[in-house]
Amino acid sequence: MSDPTKRVQEAVDAPDDSLHPKLKRLFRLQWEPAQEAHVLLYPEGMVKLNQSAAEILLRCDGSRDIPTLVADLEQTFNATGLGDDVRAFIAGARARGWLE
Repeated sequence: MSDPTKRVQEAVDAPDDSLHPKLKRLFRLQWEPAQEAHVLLYPEGMVKLNQSAAEILLRCDGSRDIPTLVADLEQTFNATGLGDDVRAFIAGARARGWLE
């Protein structure tokens, strides 16, 4: 039997740049006025997202690979060097089962 901790660590370590991350059908991303934030809804509950997480997940629609997603964020926010942080977030979101 494989070690689930190792699988999670592998997912966190290295998202493949060719991936086109997409929110799994089980989850819904929406603006929640009561929270004054984007939230990720799923049958068992809700995750309140900070602005950075929301901006990344809003772009995880399956149409962009990771370098394109990073470039879009950097252009939108007039920033550079976001790649490592975006990749780390995507890896964590995949490990949590949020993304395909």
